[in-house]
Amino acid sequence: MLYHLLYPLAGRFGPLNVFRYPSFRIIAAGFTALLLGLLLGPFFIERLRRLQYGVSNVREDTPDGHQKKAGTPSMGGMLVLFCLAVATLLFADLTNRLVWTVLLVTLSFGAIGFWDDYLKISKRNSKGLAGRKKLLWQLGAVLVVYYLLMTDLSPRIGSTFPFLTIGSYQDLHLSLPFVSTRFFEPSLGWLYLPFMVLVILGTSHAVNLTDGLDGLAIGPAIVSGFTFLVLSYVAGTTIAGFSLAGYLRIPVIPGAAELGVYCAALVGAGIAFLWYNTYPASVFMGDVGSLALGGGLGTLAVLTKNEVVSAILHGVFLAETVSVILQVTSYRTTGKRIFRMAPIHHHFELKGWAEPKIIVRFWILSIMLALVALASLKLR
Repeated sequence: MLYHLLYPLAGRFGPLNVFRYPSFRIIAAGFTALLLGLLLGPFFIERLRRLQYGVSNVREDTPDGHQKKAGTPSMGGMLVLFCLAVATLLFADLTNRLVWTVLLVTLSFGAIGFWDDYLKISKRNSKGLAGRKKLLWQLGAVLVVYYLLMTDLSPRIGSTFPFLTIGSYQDLHLSLPFVSTRFFEPSLGWLYLPFMVLVILGTSHAVNLTDGLDGLAIGPAIVSGFTFLVLSYVAGTTIAGFSLAGYLRIPVIPGAAELGVYCAALVGAGIAFLWYNTYPASVFMGDVGSLALGGGLGTLAVLTKNEVVSAILHGVFLAETVSVILQVTSYRTTGKRIFRMAPIHHHFELKGWAEPKIIVRFWILSIMLALVALASLKLR
């Protein structure tokens, strides 16, 4: 919004020319989201505490020690989404379809998570929205995104909203880490749709499963947001006719640099939330935050053509998901459990690890995996 309001005035007032550069708007979006989250946090948390008075937001399938957290308000993810959306809308180029796509997925998944959290609080149980309904609503949101990406809507959209440019996004190829696009870049064809659904929904639910300890999910989400900032900026930046993506032999994605504004806003809002969510947490994220952030990160992987790289980057989230799958499969087939409790962070809790130790070690693993993902830019 500020980009469209202030940049046209650069001819009259030279300093406003800085809004031309995504790099400036990336920094501004991150700082705005961070400052907004820190300022609004105390009021927001107190409001949630009053509204949720007498409600236990501790999941039933957790170690007994978690009962001491009863009374901590949930749905703090709304603060993250508010700061993320405001900062993105203020500083992003709002004619960019990629920005609208990731924002649409994030907010729609956030709405589904809000519904889930509201049912848990209003019915005073930890069941919430049925899993199948949750998946169906998320699937519907992803299919809408797929239609916007794969269909040329420019004539119809342009006639109604002249300021918005939405074109087709026909890249059905798969970019592999550590492999040059000039050497091997397979096309999935019609299989890309179910693959895209798997990436976005899988990431969303993986983040949701990870959100079981104070700060455990938001830490890796911040790391992923920063990593995608780098990946998107490189994929969409051309300097004096020199394409960074072409030099690194990764997919060139026009307009992808604007996704950096969203990523910076995610990082800033995430850090602000971590200020209040760090152990011992003053507020929990809730499904409104975890489903939304996971959906946004999965969409970033699709839009930047880093679907496979995201499996590396989101290794912590992936490990949490796999631990649940293995636990359920083993118990149903053999009657025995592999872990003391799943997701795997609860297994380490029951082994005697202190909660802060588990959280920080998972953060360290996330940073290490992010470095591997970034190394894939050069090692091709």
